[in-house]
Amino acid sequence: MNTKIKTAASNKLVDFIKWILVAVLVATGIFGFHYFSEYSLLLRVVSILGIVGIAFFVASTTSKGRSTVDFIRQSNIEVRRVVWPTRQETVQMTGIVLLMVVMVSLIIWSLDSLLLWTVRIFTGQGG
Repeated sequence: MNTKIKTAASNKLVDFIKWILVAVLVATGIFGFHYFSEYSLLLRVVSILGIVGIAFFVASTTSKGRSTVDFIRQSNIEVRRVVWPTRQETVQMTGIVLLMVVMVSLIIWSLDSLLLWTVRIFTGQGG
């Protein structure tokens, strides 16, 4: 029981150190990108992408990183399971939505006109 607590505490400490390393890597990459501005943009972009890749790898070895990577994998699986509508279904649904928008806007415009007419009659401004 006591060893589980120590292991959990040491895992949190290791994760914390890894997150600090990730922050240092990203900050170093950003600083280096601007500091070496006289070098080729392509070289600087490739360098910062490499550093961010290393930082991502270090972050993915933490408990939060593993859960995030697992979430991304599960999301990808769910996206593959989605049954996307055909072109015909998409066009039909878009037409229905546009028709409903026009109908509701006409209803709101009619109600607004009726209320304006009623207010003008009661206030004596209309004829």
